[in-house]
Amino acid sequence: MSEPLPWLIERSIQIAWDYLERSGEIADAAEASRFLQKAVDEMVMKGERRALMLANRAIDAYRHRDLQLAS
Repeated sequence: MSEPLPWLIERSIQIAWDYLERSGEIADAAEASRFLQKAVDEMVMKGERRALMLANRAIDAYRHRDLQLAS
């Protein structure tokens, strides 16, 4: 049985947020929230339904975005 999409999205974002927050990687909470929401939404639209995969890919995308901004 799969969970409703809003719950899946919320849970995935929360997992990513918790990790990034604990590791001290969130400088701007509002921007990070928008970025994670968009990243997870895009992956869900492409068919991904595994919460941990969504969270891990969102974390990777956030870190990659940070690296691009620093360059």
